[in-house]
Amino acid sequence: MKSIQDKRALVTGGNRGIGFAIAQGLLAKDYEVIITSRSLENAKLAAEKLQGKVIAIELDVTDDRSINQAVKTLHHKIDRLDILINNAGVYPDKDVNILTIDRELLDFAMNANTFGPIRMVQAFLPLLEKSSDARVVNVSSGYGALADLSDDVPSYCLSKLALNGATIMLAQALHSKGIVINSICPGWVKTDMGGSSAPRSPEQGADTAIWLATDAPRNISGKFLRDRKVISF
Repeated sequence: MKSIQDKRALVTGGNRGIGFAIAQGLLAKDYEVIITSRSLENAKLAAEKLQGKVIAIELDVTDDRSINQAVKTLHHKIDRLDILINNAGVYPDKDVNILTIDRELLDFAMNANTFGPIRMVQAFLPLLEKSSDARVVNVSSGYGALADLSDDVPSYCLSKLALNGATIMLAQALHSKGIVINSICPGWVKTDMGGSSAPRSPEQGADTAIWLATDAPRNISGKFLRDRKVISF
């Protein structure tokens, strides 16, 4: 039986904000952490700030070639993956609403926030299947809940709503493989995306993701959570 020190986690967009806080929390629990960024330089700079065993790699979740290259690179460094945190995402809505947004902006948000996490699960599945306790966490948003959709945040809301739907379907598909997957709402967090007036710290936003990745009961799967509690899609 492997020890927790042998466990490995990958955090997309782990170079800043909530992703960086998730990486810190996992390192504090003695996980080896792989952090990704679209820029290898930014990933390496973040890795230098983190205390613990960190691998920095370049990965763009909107580009299948980049995802496949990351898998190839990691196959030479690791024999399995225990945790996948799909944190990377975009918030591109500015001066648009559901009546004025164009197809390109909708495509951009869906590609990053929804299709990216789906492709990450597909690409890293062979490594996840080698773990005895594989877990996936999708960082979603309250804006992805049906009751909180906003016509002024069209592409972000729709992409996170679709991510929550994908989480349900992925849970169904991964159940027979013994892999659990959930999505979380981190709340309004003080990051580059959330802005300086947000009430929550990155560490508060990261807490539920860390808990689901490490200590949560494995019978929680295909759910949407905030502050360690299941909430409505």
